[in-house]
This record gives sequence, C-alpha cells and structure tokens, in this order.
Amino acid sequence: MSRLFLAGAGTLIAAVAAHAAFANDSSAEKAAGGLVLRQNRDIDMVSEDLFVSPAQVRVRYVFRNRAAQPRRITVAFPMPDRDLSYEMESEVAYPEGFHTLVEGRPVRMNVERRAILNGVDRTAELTRLRVPIAPAAGQGAYQLAQAIGRLPRATQQQLASLGLIDAGSLADSSHQILPMWTVRETWHWDQVFPAGRDLRVEHRYVPGVGGTAGVPLASREFRSGEGGREYQRTYCTDAAFLAGIDRLQQRAERTQDNYPMERRLGYILRTGGNWRSPIGDFRMVVDKGSPNAIVSFCGEGVRRISPTRFEVRHRNWRPDRDLAVLIVSAEPQRE
Repeated sequence: MSRLFLAGAGTLIAAVAAHAAFANDSSAEKAAGGLVLRQNRDIDMVSEDLFVSPAQVRVRYVFRNRAAQPRRITVAFPMPDRDLSYEMESEVAYPEGFHTLVEGRPVRMNVERRAILNGVDRTAELTRLRVPIAPAAGQGAYQLAQAIGRLPRATQQQLASLGLIDAGSLADSSHQILPMWTVRETWHWDQVFPAGRDLRVEHRYVPGVGGTAGVPLASREFRSGEGGREYQRTYCTDAAFLAGIDRLQQRAERTQDNYPMERRLGYILRTGGNWRSPIGDFRMVVDKGSPNAIVSFCGEGVRRISPTRFEVRHRNWRPDRDLAVLIVSAEPQRE
C-alpha cells in the first residue's frame, strides 16, 4: 500500500528575539502544510486551491488516478513536531481543529503518537513505564510534567536514566521536572483513489499564529542588523511595507495608544514539489484579516483582489519555498 502525506513535517518559524524589549512577550508558531505524495507513480495533483488567514487555513485539492486500476493509499497528516522541553520554556502556537472531507463527506482519522529523543524512538519505554506520550487534549507540557512529578520515584529515576526527563530537574525538588522528548503525531486514514477519475479532498484547520508585543522591524537598530535583514528576507518585506510600520509606530508614539502588533503564520508549500508531476493549477489567497492591517509575504505575481485578500496563481508549478506571512496592525486583534 502506498502512503500519501497530508501536511509536511512541522517547521518552526520562531519569533526573532533580536531585541530584548520583545523577547519576553512573544510566542512562536508551528507551521503545517498541504498534501504531499511520495513515491507514487499514478496519482497527480490536478489542482490546489489554498486559502491562508490567521483565522483559518483551507485547502481544496483535485487528485487524479492515472492508473487503470483503483489505488488504495494511506493518507496521513503529520502534525508539527512538539518539543516538550522547548514548550516548557516558551509559548508555542500549534495548529488545531483539523477537518477533512473527501467528496464532501467527513473522514474519520486514526492517530499515532511517537516519543522521539535524539532521533531514537522511545515510545516503547514510555508505554512500559505507563507514562503518557503526549499531554492530554487541551493541556500542555507543564501539565504533563506535573503528572510525571506524581509518579513513583523509581519510575522517575528510570526516566532520568534514559534521558527522557532532565536529571538535574529531578535532583532539585525546587524545580519543575523537565520532559526532554519530542512528540511526533500523525493522523491518518486509508483512501481508495478510483481508476481514471478525479477525487476531491478538502482540508481545513486553525493555524498556529505567533505574535510579539511590539514589532521588531519598528526598531531601526534591529532592522539594520543581521537578524533584521534575515527577518526581511523571510517575509520579503519591501520599502512600502517598512514605511507602513514606521507610520503606525509614529502615530502610536504621538497618541500613546494603539501601538502596532505583529502576527506571523506559515504554511509548508514545498511538499507540493514532491508530486510525480507539477501541480496543474495552483491558486493561493492570503487574507490579512483587517483592511487597516499591512501584510508581507513572498510570492510571484501577487494581485490584490479585495480590501484584505491577495491572490497568487501558477500553472504546472513546483513550489521551491514555504510560505511565511507577516501581518502588522495597530488595532485589537479579531479572533
């Protein structure tokens, strides 16, 4: 059976903590992506219609099985890797609320969770010790660490000997136990692709949106440094966008109110380059949410189609970079 991967492995587009004023009030975002096919000679992506906004990511695909026989394929959605030790120290926004439709009908998915430490699968050891592999639904690494703290001392020592928890945090009772593994989570289902026919798949979720209390690029010192230049390359900022940040910042300093804030989100596009043939018809719409916000992202042939939306189209396209979107506004953020 072939395997079809829904959303590439997670990429962290981290908040750039290049200025101390921004470092303590920021969150990083984890990016998911779209359908990717690996080592299948029969299935083409006829079209991909992608919508990206802080409130929702929505992608509609048309696949075509070129073979004379149906193909049964495992379709999978790998979640972004979840580094529990990093999560204990920093705020991280993960994508959530996943829904998938095939020909308009909801898909029931199974889930597999693995515990990875330094590239080694430690799932069996955690299962043997009756330690949860991942935090419970709606909880984070801190709650998992608290649960480990209630385990028998002998179990905790075994975890420390395996490197699954930080030995120093176990030795010092005044510190919170620190889990050290990464959770690798994959949702999946089996799908039959009918011979010689199109199959329509829709996938949507709420993206992980990172933010910063303030706008790093409002600082001329940061903007002119290497970190700032890398920031500008990531989001393809131009002179008009930077001037927009300056206007928002200057207005806030005059009124002492409504200081600009930024939101960041990403989408893994490069997985679309792994198909047998290029994506036949690709369309992407980026929605900045508010007409008063300013937005920057990398794209060719960007066209404004509404007060908040921007469109990119390609034919027979293989993406060569992922999408990173930077939105700056000086008004309360809508949920």
